[in-house]
This record gives sequence, structure tokens and C-alpha cells, in this order.
Amino acid sequence: MTSLRSVGQPAEGPEPAVAALPGTELLAALLAGTEPEDDPVTHVHRLPVRPARFAPWPAWVGEPLRTRLAERGVLEPFGHQVAAAELARAGSHVVVATGTASGKSLAYQLPALTALAEDPRACVLYLAPTKALARDQLASVDALADASVRPAAYDGDTPTDERDWVRRHSRWIVTNPDMLHRGILPAHQKWSSTLRRVAYVVIDECHAYRGVFGSHVGHVLRRLRRICRRYGAEPVFVLASATVADPAAAASRLVGAPVTAVTDDGSPRPGATFALWEPPLTEKTGEHGAPVRRSAAADAAGLLADLVEQNARTLAFVRSRRGAESVAEQARAVLRSRGRADLVSRVDSYRGGYLPEERRELERSLSSGALLGVATTNALELGIDIAGLDAVVLAGYPGTLASMWQQAGRAGRAQNESLVVFVARDDPLDHYLAHHPQAVFGRPVEATVTDPANPYVLGPQLCCAAAELPLAPADLADFGGDVAEAQVTELVADGLLRARPTGWYWAGRGRPDVDIRGSGTAPVSIIEGATGRLLGTVDGDASHATVHTGALYVHRGETYVVDEFDIEDACAVVHPESPEWTTVARDVVDLSIVSTDRTRRLGAVTAHTGVVDVTNQVVAYQRRRIGTGEVLAEFPLDLPARQLRTRAVWLTLSDRAVERADVDETALPGSLHAAEHASIGILPLLATCDRWDLGGISTALHPDTGTATIVVYDGHPGGAGFAERGYAVLRDWLQATRATVASCECESGCPSCVQSPKCGNGNDPLDKAGAVRVLDVVLDELATAPALTAQEAEVTRRPAPRPGLFGTSSPAAPEVAATTDEVPAEPERDPDDLVF
Repeated sequence: MTSLRSVGQPAEGPEPAVAALPGTELLAALLAGTEPEDDPVTHVHRLPVRPARFAPWPAWVGEPLRTRLAERGVLEPFGHQVAAAELARAGSHVVVATGTASGKSLAYQLPALTALAEDPRACVLYLAPTKALARDQLASVDALADASVRPAAYDGDTPTDERDWVRRHSRWIVTNPDMLHRGILPAHQKWSSTLRRVAYVVIDECHAYRGVFGSHVGHVLRRLRRICRRYGAEPVFVLASATVADPAAAASRLVGAPVTAVTDDGSPRPGATFALWEPPLTEKTGEHGAPVRRSAAADAAGLLADLVEQNARTLAFVRSRRGAESVAEQARAVLRSRGRADLVSRVDSYRGGYLPEERRELERSLSSGALLGVATTNALELGIDIAGLDAVVLAGYPGTLASMWQQAGRAGRAQNESLVVFVARDDPLDHYLAHHPQAVFGRPVEATVTDPANPYVLGPQLCCAAAELPLAPADLADFGGDVAEAQVTELVADGLLRARPTGWYWAGRGRPDVDIRGSGTAPVSIIEGATGRLLGTVDGDASHATVHTGALYVHRGETYVVDEFDIEDACAVVHPESPEWTTVARDVVDLSIVSTDRTRRLGAVTAHTGVVDVTNQVVAYQRRRIGTGEVLAEFPLDLPARQLRTRAVWLTLSDRAVERADVDETALPGSLHAAEHASIGILPLLATCDRWDLGGISTALHPDTGTATIVVYDGHPGGAGFAERGYAVLRDWLQATRATVASCECESGCPSCVQSPKCGNGNDPLDKAGAVRVLDVVLDELATAPALTAQEAEVTRRPAPRPGLFGTSSPAAPEVAATTDEVPAEPERDPDDLVF
């Protein structure tokens, strides 16, 4: 479907009104003429108006600052702003975790700007996960601070000749974790005059720091605290977060010190209508004849065009850069087809990768109303002060409930109810959310998962710390205590650190080269063969599946085909081409269990978590027709096997459990495989991850367990905490998995329930009905087992052999071949607009 009008009223209509309709009326207009059996809306939820709750100004806030705030329309603060500011003023690390547009900025601006006014030498470090947010906050502080503060940005966009000026003169330095890691801490001697004067460190949108990246950022912040302490400073950390589960624990884990949470949101909230929308199944079929839904992107484009015609200022969030551009172009095409050329220029796209001046112009046009509709990646999710949006369309689940609410919160006018439409993709988690509104509304968002003890993170970060200042025994407490001490011993044995009576010294050449956004494997360069132009890079771990010879590669909306993949030189040579097919890698996976950390017996079923070795080899690729997924051809590949040591959660089913599930020997592999796929698709509901961060295998008889086994593992060296989160919330996870499979209206399995877009076995075999029976048996056993206590859910790590600090050496190849698998892969996704 290109537009909703294709199932409703004709294109002709009156000119748009001056103001957009309220949310409920907007939704009714979008559905006008739709037959009940064609209605894609599965649920409508109304978010009520919430009045503001104010608090008196703290006595320590000076009159000049109050005056400047009043000039910007801030006449009195909200309760949560004052509560957080008072804690920070008193010297406590604090995280304010409240809703989108709740004014979290003022919570840190009040104590920080007051400190700068009281002490002419004090300074503030502000860290943001995106450049767009950083520039927005820079403008805000510039308007509030007195002339002596000289707020300035220090990031990848800062010209070289300005960087010395920022370091010497700015007292509010806006930067990011990447620049702190690579540009400031290694050069701390140059920054000593700044670092000894840091009063506050602000970490904005801290829920964005999760998984391996978040674990790296946690150690970067520990290194910052250590260096500041070296120069006599003990800065207060003030963090701002979306409404995540247990923000105090997440923030404490990130900073490495106790953090107090402020969660009682005192800001007003305009009313909103929130619709869950699932495109219907079509007559088209995909892999193995499975039915295919109308695409979320097509419905989002139609919605965007319809809303623009209603004069509703709208953001459509799309998961990939290419998708954002495609949705914008489809919406413009719809408007042209309706003869609305006057509106075509008022629709555009926004994503990372644009030049800074292009991004600033788009932001101004959207804020002013010159643009009515913008299709965007998550680059506009955080922080940008865009007031007065009437609607938000979410083309697919953004990965976490925290992000979902951040994106939804972009809409809202004080005097007008807004509209939010979540359009489900053909995916198990999206399908589950579309039919289980209780999983969206009225429940806490997922916990932010980080794992600072991951040896592939901890080891390199200890090397960075030692290169900055020799590590003393007292320093190890901040980096994990006993875990850090054991890691230092291994680093000394590896020749990376040198032990001396005063501590441990970096023994390598130059500085440690650690990519905090990667896995430690060298990136692969993408080179255009005809010109020699460097198009970009892909993560080394994802390269075998994404830029193998013959692969279709997408760069900034343009498509290329890989002519040659040179593993030794880490480069792929491509040529431009726009075929009617895409490519999907096929691979085989072996998995062996290295060690078991926890075992939980549940009658005929047992749950485990621990360390596993995974060997993955891409052996072929398929060309599939775009739109239908029809397999056109398969081509063999000759690529070496890759090894991964990571953490996993696995279930073992005894013969009695299999018998109770009424699954015979022939159906068992497909039943386990389908349950594995669905569980991987659903785990992101409960952990801050994406299904692309996970892998899995299932087998009717695993040699390491001696029985039927389903394994879900983290797709990152050393693990990222996702599998352990699954172990801790096993019952909720598998209940949602079972509900997803059982409620899907397909007969034998489709992408909305048990098929996976990244299955190395081509989604064969799969048994949807058998998966439901297997999950029923597991849930029956879980129902009679006592719930885990918090202490039991906390996994106690056992040391496992480490195959190499930076993941470059490999463990011995395991002897076990799994019968079915789903492997981590790198989708076309947008890490927002932050480029170091």
C-alpha cells in the first residue's frame, strides 16, 4: 500500500485547514472509508493530560540566572528539576529519569551554571550521544550562561584550529564519549588545567549507553574520574535518562559510583492518542510459501502523506538511513499522484551522514513549520527542541521501549492532543506489541544492560588506563575489584602490561587502539572499484555476512554490488548497481559449552547460563527478490570460519519433557528451531538489545548436554549482558514468546512469528505448532518453580579461558555441530549522527 487513501476516500479534498486536527480526529480522518475487516488498527490508547507540579526556586539560584530563564519562558521549575538540582548541589551523583520534553536539562543547568557563577575557574564537561543533541544543548546553555562561561563544542566537527581555544578558554565543554576516550584522556597533561577544575560532568540521555558500547563508556567514565582525582578534582555526575527500569542501578553501573534517582515527573503532558497498527497479510508469499505482510515502510509513507495533507506537522521514525530516504520519497510520490505539488517540497528526510549545515537547516525548517513531514532515523529521537509537532509515526519497533517513548514524545502541543501511530513490521516482537497493548502501556520499560566485567571490554580499557597513568592497586576497585585484578594478571602474562613495585605500566607501543563502538576486530573498507573512492567501512565481525563477494551493499541510499572481498587487506571492492534483488548470507554454526555459571532445575526442563564458544562460517549466499523474498539463486562461498567466545542462556529438555510436548523425532528439530527464532525475536522486549545483537542454535541432541537444547547467545565477544538478562526474566520472556507464536494468524509460520530474516538454515525446518507445545511444557515447569530472587538472578561469574584480548585470536574449534541456527548479523542500521 502506498497510501491509506487507496483503501479509503479519493485523493480529491478540501485545502488543509490552518491548524491540524486533534489526535483522535486525525486518526479518524486517516481511517475514513476503511472497511472494518480492513482496519489495520489493533488498539487505541489515550494518554490523558497531566498537569504540571511546580516547586519553589532553590535559594542558591542567583537572580541573573532566574532572569535569563524567565526571558526564555521558564517562570518556575518543576518538582523533579528542583529535586535533582538540590541533590547535585549537595554533592550527590544523581540521575533524573523522566519523560520526553520534561525539562531534564534544567536539572543540571541550575547547579552547574550556579557553580560557574560562584567560581570563575570552575568548568563543566557535558557528554551527549549525538551531535544533534549536543548542538541543541550548546545553544541552550549559551543563552543562559554569562559571558565568562564561553560554552563550546569539542568533537569531530570542531576545526583543528579551534580546539586549542576550546581547551584553554571554554568553561562548558560539549563533547561525547568517543572524543573523551580518544582525544581528551590520552592527552590529559594538555587538559590538566581543565580537568583539575571540573565541578560537574553531565551525561545526557544516558540510557543510550548500553550493551558493549555502554560497557566501554562506563570504563571511560571511570578513567575520567581517576584522571580528575589525579589533578585534585572530584566532579559530581548528573545524568539524564528516559524512564528506564531501575535508573539508579543502571546509572551507578555506568559511572562506577552510587547514584541517586529522581523519577517523579512533575512536567505537564498534553493528551495524546496512541494507535497500534499492523499491516495485514497479503497474497504475496516469501520463503517456503509463508505469507508476507504489507511493509511497515509503505504504510508509514502513506500515513506521512495523509498527515501532511491534514496540515499535521509529523515525524516518521524509520530504522535505517536508506529506509528514511525511501519513506520520504514514497510520501512525496503519493502527494504528486494526488496533484498536491504544493506539499511535495514540505516533505524531507533527516539522518546521520548529512553534512552539519544540512542537518542544522533541516532542524530549523522543521521547527519553523516550513517542513510539514520528515522521515528520520533515530538521529531526531534525542533532545532536539522541536515544539508543536502534531503527530509521530513509528515505522517498526525502534529496539527498546525507552526509544519508543522518546520518539513518541516528540509529538505534543500544549493546547492540542497529538497522534502517535506505531506501525508493526513483519517481525515477532512487533507482532506481539501490536496485539498486547499491556506490553506497551502501563509497564516499566526494559532495564539498561551493560557488562563492565566483559573481558573484551575490561582488558582493553585497563590498558588505556595504564597508558594514561600507571595503574596502582588502589585503582582496581573502580574497575571491578577482584575481576580487574584477575584481568591485570592476564594482561601482564600477555605482555601488554608490565608489573613494577609501584603498579602496572602499559608495555605496548604507542597508545592502545580501542574502538569503543566496535568489537575489536579491524573494520573493512568499502572501495568503489572504478574511482578508488572510499565509501565507508563495516565492522569486521559483520563483514563476512554483509560484504562477501556478490553481496548487495547500501551506502547513503545508493546500492553497490561487491566484486571482490579481500580478507587479508580488509577491503571490499564494489561497483554501483540497482538490481531487483537483495542478498542474504547462509552459514553454518558450531557451538560448544565452555563453562556453566548458573543452573536452575525446573523439573523436566533445566535453564543454564555461562560461557560458550561459537564457530560460524558463511558458506553461501542467496539472491532474493526485493518485496517478496523469493529465492532466485544460491551461490557458494569459500570463507574461513570465525570464532566467538561469548555468554549464553540455554534450555535443556529431558526425554520426559519432549514426550509431554507430544513432539515426535521428526518434528522435534523444527519445533525447537521455531521456538529459538521466536525467543530471539522477543528478548529485546525485556533487555535493551536488538535481535541482531543475538544468535542462537537448537538441536535435538547436543553432545555437551546429552539432550534436546535451545541456546541464545550474545553476538559480541565476551557477551553484553543480554543472555544473562534472559536468564533472570525467563518466565516473562517465554510467556511473551509463546503468546506471539500462538496468536499469529498464519498457518505454519511467517516472519511475524517463527521465521527469521537472518537464519543461516534458510528457515528450514520450522514447526510452529510444535514450538507452541514445547513452550507450553517449559512454562508449565516454570509455573511451579519459585521465582528467582534478585541475588539468584545476579550471575556470579566464573573465570573462563580468554582467547585473546581484542578478540583477534581464536579458541579451538568446537566439536559440536548444531542442527539449526540463527546468527548475529549487521543490518543496515543508523548509529545516529555521531561520528568521532
